[in-house]
Amino acid sequence: MPFVRARPGIFFETCFTFCAVIVISFVALACAAQTVPAPHQALAKPAPLFVAGANSQNTSSTLSVSSQSKMRFRDISGEVGLTTVPHTRTDRRYVLDTMAAGGVALLDCDNDGKLDIAVVNDSTIEQYLKGGDRMITLYHQDGTSSRLHFTDITENAGLNTMGWGMAVAVADYDNDGLPDLYITGYGHNVLYHNLGGCRFEDVTAKAGVQAGGFSTGAAWADYDRDGKLDLFVARYVHTDARHLPDPNLSFGYKGVLIELPDRLEGETDFLFRNRGDGKFEDVSKKAGVDDSRKLHGMGVIWGDYDGDGWPDLIVTNDSAWNYLYHNMQNGTFEDLGVATGTGLGPFGEPYGNMAADLGDFDRDGKFDVLVSRFGSQPASLYWNRGQEFPDIAERAKIAKPTFTPVKWGIGFGDFDNDGWPDFFMANGNFSSLMDTLPGEVRYAEPIQLFRNLGDRTFTDVADGAGLNQGQLKSRRGTAFGDINNDGNLDVVVFNVGEPPSLFINETANSNHRVLFRLIGTKSNRAAVGARMTVTTPAMSQIDEVRAGGSYNSTNDWRLHFGLGSDTRMSKVEVLWPSGARQEFRDFPADKIYEITEGEAPKPIAALPNAEATNRGSSSAVK
Repeated sequence: MPFVRARPGIFFETCFTFCAVIVISFVALACAAQTVPAPHQALAKPAPLFVAGANSQNTSSTLSVSSQSKMRFRDISGEVGLTTVPHTRTDRRYVLDTMAAGGVALLDCDNDGKLDIAVVNDSTIEQYLKGGDRMITLYHQDGTSSRLHFTDITENAGLNTMGWGMAVAVADYDNDGLPDLYITGYGHNVLYHNLGGCRFEDVTAKAGVQAGGFSTGAAWADYDRDGKLDLFVARYVHTDARHLPDPNLSFGYKGVLIELPDRLEGETDFLFRNRGDGKFEDVSKKAGVDDSRKLHGMGVIWGDYDGDGWPDLIVTNDSAWNYLYHNMQNGTFEDLGVATGTGLGPFGEPYGNMAADLGDFDRDGKFDVLVSRFGSQPASLYWNRGQEFPDIAERAKIAKPTFTPVKWGIGFGDFDNDGWPDFFMANGNFSSLMDTLPGEVRYAEPIQLFRNLGDRTFTDVADGAGLNQGQLKSRRGTAFGDINNDGNLDVVVFNVGEPPSLFINETANSNHRVLFRLIGTKSNRAAVGARMTVTTPAMSQIDEVRAGGSYNSTNDWRLHFGLGSDTRMSKVEVLWPSGARQEFRDFPADKIYEITEGEAPKPIAALPNAEATNRGSSSAVK
């Protein structure tokens, strides 16, 4: 939220970084322009940087992209019971209320095979000073795949700790087979242990993961590969809800926003190591990820960007550079954000970063990095070239359309099952008071959905897909998953001051797809960090199980792959967090599979015919 100058210390560090990264950026871009993708995924023929396909086998899929029918979504939230209205306000003036809340998550809280929805609860400064609100709302899916319905079970689920929520990260931290919830917030965070049957117990104090301060993004990973999930928590700025600036004495931003984060000291971050006895230990400083500079932490996501089998960590920071913590495999990390180019903009700009995601958008076998940020700043697409990540947003044709809005939740997903990862972005300004200022980004902004054209470029299809029908809203976090188990990725979006949106994916085409649920044995039970490679005659794709990402949110743990016209998978590989590797050959698409570490895949459900299922428009609503 960079309205004014950065703090002096950060300013001088950023100036130094800017000079250094100018050289790095130009070198990286020059190398990228002259370097073809890695040999194991060679281009179909010699070509410039942006050429259709990243694999000699990808030609047919690339050519078929333009011929597929368009994507189609419908917001069914009000029709299926997502109706709980948060206790909040939209005319926000202080850092605390402009930045708070935003998280959503998809989880199966009772292992019944149907995804439930968790939504972080917003509050107000006045309400917080009285004790706050419940920090999370849990909707249990109690309908059927063809007649969806959800019921708010928050109180009965025992999710009654009060406060002011920010993010939700879902993980099975004790390996009992049940998803647990960690909610960050202002003042204190909460760890809810799942007791079974969607009932939870607050074990925060016992576990030692209170954190405190102004916590923002959180995510889980087994960073030391001991079979137990560890927790990283980013924090934002130091602000005191009981001693806020006097509106009569502070001009702030154009007389509307009274308190600005650029003028506030930041807070350190936390890495909690799971001891395996229900307790965690703070190893932040020892691991080198405590953020001693006190940059303003926002989004958090783990992912093995270099394919060495160890989870690395990305932390996005507001008005500064991003951290890319490379796992040194000895319990410590090295920040390579600036060195790799992922820390700043294409010419060394420190941006107002919000969230990040990793995905192999060009199917070259390496995870690329996508970053959302403040308005009047483009989103970045950092192309993984091994040692460097040039920002190719402009050449990918996303810089201009993403420049204006204030961007929050962001993530890759194959929403039309053509085998190419698209990306979805939720937008909205900080306060409805911004609408009183001429020339400012509007409070309610359109959603953007960028379709992957298969040639390392994207085009925004959100309007045509029905994502902006009706009244626009101010959006924040996003969570992706197959809500009705029909093989299409659906999207849940956090709306400020309103219930969440559930965009059911009604895209109808002849493409095939597959979902995998992974279960660890030697690895952590939820298989967080497991990497899958799915190969068909036309393509090869990778993805990882993650437990936290986007903006303050968590996707469905199941991995979804669109397969285009391919009806069978010739090879499926799983690299487990334990280091074990399994390979399976020749089995059919259009199913949901369960793979337990050390065992063969087991089909647990068949996916319906996509064209027949989605020709109708109301079958999913009860």
